[in-house]
Amino acid sequence: MVIAGKERGKTGKVLRVVPDKEAVIIERVNLVKRHTRPKGPQQPGGILEKEASIHLSNVMIMCDKCNAPVRIGRKILGGKKIRICRRCGEALE
Repeated sequence: MVIAGKERGKTGKVLRVVPDKEAVIIERVNLVKRHTRPKGPQQPGGILEKEASIHLSNVMIMCDKCNAPVRIGRKILGGKKIRICRRCGEALE
């Protein structure tokens, strides 16, 4: 869920994480119009809509059980480190 900016309150699936920019790309959120030139007869030019990146500080993970944006914690369970919801304690996938 986006917690700040013009896209505040919108949710979606994370398509890609960009570690260099500390950003994520979320499906159908923060759409920008990209003007492209034609590249040969098979690819016409035009205006394309695509997702732009959002900084990590403006995004929170949604908990399925709480159905709310939550902070995450880590717990060692059976020798594996898992992510947990800080609000309800449920394990996150």
